[in-house]
Amino acid sequence: MKRISLILCTASILLFSCNNEAGGDKEKTDSAAIARPEVKTDSAAPAMDPAAMEKIMIAYATPGDMHKWMAKLNGTWEASVIAFMDPSRPDTSKAINTVSTTLNGLYQVGKFTGKMMGRPFEGQSIMGYDNAKKLFVSSWVDNFSSGITQFTGTYDEKTKTLNLKGHQTDPVSGNDVAIREEMIMIDNDSYLMIMYGTGPDGKEAKFMEGTFKRKK
Repeated sequence: MKRISLILCTASILLFSCNNEAGGDKEKTDSAAIARPEVKTDSAAPAMDPAAMEKIMIAYATPGDMHKWMAKLNGTWEASVIAFMDPSRPDTSKAINTVSTTLNGLYQVGKFTGKMMGRPFEGQSIMGYDNAKKLFVSSWVDNFSSGITQFTGTYDEKTKTLNLKGHQTDPVSGNDVAIREEMIMIDNDSYLMIMYGTGPDGKEAKFMEGTFKRKK
């Protein structure tokens, strides 16, 4: 269908060019008699007051309640992780996630180490809360891939759940596929993390589930 559309588009361009050449003289005559509309450009937006701009920038870079929530996760977490890459043979392993905040508490950095399918697995995350967008923003990289997984989402105070949605690269097609994460706080020293992705049938499937407990 795309090829047909491209052919039709090309044919239209060629036809237009031929008509243009055949009626070139007439067009020149007609154009002289047609008044050209006046082209108006949008005027530049008025400059913001420097003091107001400074106030906005300070607020944007000031840690708030969601940054304080992230800081509560600082520390070392021991995890029991179940991977469902092969649903008929779930893979259970142990892992460690070390979390800290940086840059005046604006960002949370995590270092994850463990095993996946019998192989050493290492990943790193960075998460922040965008004060302007009112959204969590997160990125993840690991030694099992060469792409960067990106998320955005919100925290639900009622269910104590951080809900993140994003995309990662499908190595087979090279296209982006949807991925979703739920981080459910059980208490101050334990949480459940569940990862969902696009399964072979194109539907959402559970990829991983981990129970994390704070190391004391």
